[in-house]
Amino acid sequence: MNLVKDPATFVNVFLVGLTQGMVYALVALGYTLVYGILQLINFAHGDVFALSGLVAFTVLTNLFGVDEASSNAISAVAIVLALAITMPLFALINASIEFIAYRPLRNAPRLAPLITAVGMSFIVQNIGLAMYDVNFRSASGLVPHTSVFTIGDVSYPWSKLAVILITIPVLLLLTWFVTQTRQGKAMRAVAQDQDAAAIMGVNVNRTISVTFALAGALAAVAGMLFLLQFNMRYDTGFELGLIAFTAAVLGGIGNLPGAVLGALIIGFIQAFNEGLGWHSPGSDWTRTIVFGILIAILVFRPQGLLGERTPEGA
Repeated sequence: MNLVKDPATFVNVFLVGLTQGMVYALVALGYTLVYGILQLINFAHGDVFALSGLVAFTVLTNLFGVDEASSNAISAVAIVLALAITMPLFALINASIEFIAYRPLRNAPRLAPLITAVGMSFIVQNIGLAMYDVNFRSASGLVPHTSVFTIGDVSYPWSKLAVILITIPVLLLLTWFVTQTRQGKAMRAVAQDQDAAAIMGVNVNRTISVTFALAGALAAVAGMLFLLQFNMRYDTGFELGLIAFTAAVLGGIGNLPGAVLGALIIGFIQAFNEGLGWHSPGSDWTRTIVFGILIAILVFRPQGLLGERTPEGA
């Protein structure tokens, strides 16, 4: 009905949802990679995402000195260089979290690493608070807000296209890495059976560390993209991490295409709920709708949309 009543607004909101969904997909992939390997919900992942965005802000403004007055070319180069710094940095940080907090509990009861993950979430969040206080940061002025195209009342700005231009190559590269490389095959083997993979010569510890490093790099990309679109502070990752986790569960946690599908669905639902005018509940109900979906999926289809039911029912 919204499409019929106001098609221009509907298409504009659809494009906003597409952009949000792409950012959620990068965070959701971090959750699903780690869960696929360890069956561990890494609650610290959302906070790593938020800290990476704040560090990216420091790199852009303090190290490279770019601001809204900088030219588009200089801003683009600074963003690429900032990604080149933050991606390996947070890959190392995330792998270090696994080595320090999770590896010693590899053979412990499942409740122990779960509680540790919650603790690491608070630790990373408070590191962000200590470094960046409670104020919001944003780099939205670094990307031009002029339109890529305008058709009637429908326009798509460069600031949102930049998210697509960065996200799609990252997703394609990740898919190629997991499906085609030797290390990607090792990751899939460890996800299926750690003991059997070790017997066949796979270095399980190194494979798990690589998985956490990949998740950290994805969080850094998502942090940069979020910073270019919205305001961010030390606790931004808490809620967005829960939304991304919901997206991973919706698509089928442990399933890479499922995480992307779930993230896009959540992005569209949020955008439609907050941006459409005819009989939409409004932004006050966004969290209720998103987490209502999470509960419904866990009750009626716990394996998610693209997940496969296992003998344990996971």
